[in-house]
Amino acid sequence: MSISTKSGDKGNTSLWSGERVNKSSNRVEAYGTVDELNSFIGEAKHYVKIYRIKEIISEIQDDLFKVGGSLASIGEFKYPVTDGDVDRITGYVHEFEKKISFNGFVIPGTTIQSAKLDVCRTIARRSERRVNTLSENEETDENVKKYLNRLSDLIYIMARYEEKSEGKLRLKKWD
Repeated sequence: MSISTKSGDKGNTSLWSGERVNKSSNRVEAYGTVDELNSFIGEAKHYVKIYRIKEIISEIQDDLFKVGGSLASIGEFKYPVTDGDVDRITGYVHEFEKKISFNGFVIPGTTIQSAKLDVCRTIARRSERRVNTLSENEETDENVKKYLNRLSDLIYIMARYEEKSEGKLRLKKWD
């Protein structure tokens, strides 16, 4: 079977749960932005230098399929984001917070790996906004919202840890 089915030629697409919707729908925008995040975080994985962060990124990529699948489904998704998924990445945030502290505004992207992660962080925030827009009119999984909120925090702290490991963490100094 070809991946080019031509079924979307008129601007519609099929959801995971089988319904046909317009490609401009808030639902498609939400899961499409999550897909974009997964692609960019896959790229970032090739640049990060800390093995622990590479491991976590691999887990995030697996999780993002659950996030996207949930968003691409009307009703229950077979593989939902769980409280445990949210707790796990919250734990990672706390793990890195114990290793790094800073006060003030961080100047992003002082290393190539942190710059790649910072792009991912902003896409994660956009994903969260898209899901919140979707949830204004359609039911969405609360764990998806929680996960994306925690995920941007995690990506932020991983970028800072990459910078700190090279002595390149920079803060904006106000006079």
